[in-house]
Amino acid sequence: MSHYHLAEINIAKMKGVDINDPIMKEFVDNLDAVNTLAEESEGFVWRLKDETDSYNATSLNPYNDEQIIINVSVWESIETLEHYMYKTFHSEFLRRRKEWFQKFGKAHTAMWWIAKGEIPTMEKAVEKLDYLQKNGPSELVFDLRNKYPAPNKNKIKAK
Repeated sequence: MSHYHLAEINIAKMKGVDINDPIMKEFVDNLDAVNTLAEESEGFVWRLKDETDSYNATSLNPYNDEQIIINVSVWESIETLEHYMYKTFHSEFLRRRKEWFQKFGKAHTAMWWIAKGEIPTMEKAVEKLDYLQKNGPSELVFDLRNKYPAPNKNKIKAK
């Protein structure tokens, strides 16, 4: 039994000028369904919601850019996150992401291990993505192509 959960952040730059742009309509219309699916998925622990506790975090803007949307979530393992991403209705949106989102050009997803029960702040998640973009994957923060296993119980470092 692991003493850790997997935290992840992913960001995307919209083709629309903001979340209300007509080009984003189909994506936005399906956000509640995709978020409900996440919350009901095996291995789901937590996800970021905006201050009004709406069903998404699209109003949050840590990059001060109306075209960037952010998602932060916590999962029991890499496998449970990947199952949700690639083996559920969510995969349809991954397949069609070019309809709504621009090519980002740098790391847009970062993952790191946290102690069970810990909830990452949006600021910590943004720091982790920034660290990955500047330094590349390591046991501190990694991406979907370069995964690192959960640390030994006494080895995790806060960074």
